[in-house]
Amino acid sequence: MDTRAELLGLLRENARYSVSDLARLTGRDENEIEEAITTLEQDGVLRGYQAVVDWSQADSEPVRATVELNVALDRETGYDDIARRIVKFEEVRSLRLVSGDFDFALDVEADSMGAVSRFISEQVAPVPEVTQTVTHYVMESYKENGIEFSDGHDDDRLSVTP
Repeated sequence: MDTRAELLGLLRENARYSVSDLARLTGRDENEIEEAITTLEQDGVLRGYQAVVDWSQADSEPVRATVELNVALDRETGYDDIARRIVKFEEVRSLRLVSGDFDFALDVEADSMGAVSRFISEQVAPVPEVTQTVTHYVMESYKENGIEFSDGHDDDRLSVTP
């Protein structure tokens, strides 16, 4: 297997793996692993390392929403131009160009529903090319970035049917 692909898979699984862990898991030398990671970072393949947070278990929980954006393009403005403007806001957690009934999927995070609403209405909707926004507030997360959340209280009762 390709070292780069194998490393990326392992780091997606657990970004806290040490170089020695990665070397052991891949059967490669630690120096080779360090060099591969450095190259992945320098090439912009690895852009950062983040924790997966189960906000329902934390002391405070931000309000999160997924926003559908429709845009109208012209000769001078393309999807990349619109994306460059929107990604600069700190409330934006992710922005993706998607296929289907809308153009962009925007993940937003703020301290309150009002803050999310104000951000969409005052910063995103006024972008000249944005023609429509539909906001979906996140009510519960069951899985994030491949990590399943559970309350740890599995119901192990047997179902009884008459």
